[in-house]
Amino acid sequence: MCRSITSSPKNASAEYGGRSVSEPSTAAWPALPLQAWRDTCAGLHMALQIVGKTRLALSPVENHWWHVPMYLSPRGLRTSPMPCPRGSFEVAFDFIDHVVAVERSDGVSRRFALASRSVASFFDEYVATLASLDVRCAIRASPVEVVTAIPFAEDRRIRPYDADAVHRCWRILLATDQVMKRFRGRFLGKQSPSHFFWGSFDLAATRFSGRVAPPHPGGVPNCPDYVMVEAYSHECSSCGFWPGGGAIDAPAFYAYTYPQPPGYAATVVGPEAAYYDEQAGEFILPYEAVRLA
Repeated sequence: MCRSITSSPKNASAEYGGRSVSEPSTAAWPALPLQAWRDTCAGLHMALQIVGKTRLALSPVENHWWHVPMYLSPRGLRTSPMPCPRGSFEVAFDFIDHVVAVERSDGVSRRFALASRSVASFFDEYVATLASLDVRCAIRASPVEVVTAIPFAEDRRIRPYDADAVHRCWRILLATDQVMKRFRGRFLGKQSPSHFFWGSFDLAATRFSGRVAPPHPGGVPNCPDYVMVEAYSHECSSCGFWPGGGAIDAPAFYAYTYPQPPGYAATVVGPEAAYYDEQAGEFILPYEAVRLA
């Protein structure tokens, strides 16, 4: 959190960025150049925000907004259970069958397809699906943490859905999640789970020193400053993965601290491909360097 449809065939010869991809989408670390699926990624980002805002509205509040992320599953991403009049329900993005599944604790469920469509169309079908399960909640129906925030119901541009690219992204997230869980298991202090923030579209894990941090200055596009103030209320060190965008227009792993201690940006880090990016204010390890290692 808080950082700055036409399906393609599922085979190893899919073209990405003008070159052939040699790895199948089922590889743990497949190729995923952002330019090859940018529109699909943007549309998926909005779909995840729509569902994520349901979790924000219905889940009991936790520090650092830990009640809003999603989690990796053996098939995609899921919200975890949320309360509803008939018990609880969960929403899952299935990136194998490419559907959204909504399941209620009494066994009633609904599914609809992930496909080429507008954000408005996805929003309408999702709200209708929840209503059919007697689930209703009020959300602020507009994106956060993006420069251009078109209200969901008004975003009618048709966006492609590249199922192979989405599957590749999920495989990377799944592999990263396993690494991050091993990493966090060695730390005894306060730390977050490995969780996926739908606002910034990244998988993150955060450690805390226990000391109160200076108030965060905010300034994240289309996101109230109080969100950042709560997220960074205590000194922290975060690492994670995101598919790229903004200052880093390619998939990458990142690491940063808040606040930054003196000399942090000048620290020598490894491996050789890692570097400190002044614009992002973070250490960056390009995904391609990891994939090809």
